[in-house]
Amino acid sequence: MNSNGAEPAKVSNDLAIQTFNLTKIFNGLVAVDNIELNIKKGELFALLGPNGAGKTTTINMLCCLLKPTGGTAAIMGYDISQQPFKVKEIIGVSPQETVISEHLNPQENLNLIGKIHSINAKELKIRSRQLLEIMGLSERAKDQVRKFSGGMKRRLNIIMALIHNPEVLFLDEPTLGLDPQARRAIWEYIVQLKGEKTILLTTHYMDEADFLADR
Repeated sequence: MNSNGAEPAKVSNDLAIQTFNLTKIFNGLVAVDNIELNIKKGELFALLGPNGAGKTTTINMLCCLLKPTGGTAAIMGYDISQQPFKVKEIIGVSPQETVISEHLNPQENLNLIGKIHSINAKELKIRSRQLLEIMGLSERAKDQVRKFSGGMKRRLNIIMALIHNPEVLFLDEPTLGLDPQARRAIWEYIVQLKGEKTILLTTHYMDEADFLADR
């Protein structure tokens, strides 16, 4: 049942993300207008558009952070309106604005997120070490995040989204404002995730979408 009280279309087992006339209106302004997405499991799908096009609003609805005005969506078969806690268990989110405790170091940030997701201490330690190494942050694991560059903070933000091994990953403009070298480092890591995770990437960089996306 969607937010309008109507039954949504049939959810497909082959799709990781489906939206059914997903709509969001803010004070009469239509931010998202009956969007229909069908994203396959294991696909990296790029959602393109300029600033203000509604990309982040769409992400926030799919992550159950914002209630749709109309329509609904399914993430791995779970309805965002009816089963938000199930959805949150299986998704990872790297938001447009970096969400990190800057007075903590990377390991402490990861410990905080890991505990929220009830990851046991041994697994959390292993996954943290692996992800920090892959993202080139191992040598800075004990440094306060406030000393990091913008690119390093972005990489840590993505690690925090991955620490609980989600099935679906939302990357909201993950390289916004970064220099070309930092952007390339993040691109290379995202490429490694292709096929392993279903990824919805929002961007307004055409070269980024062309390099990374399956569709």
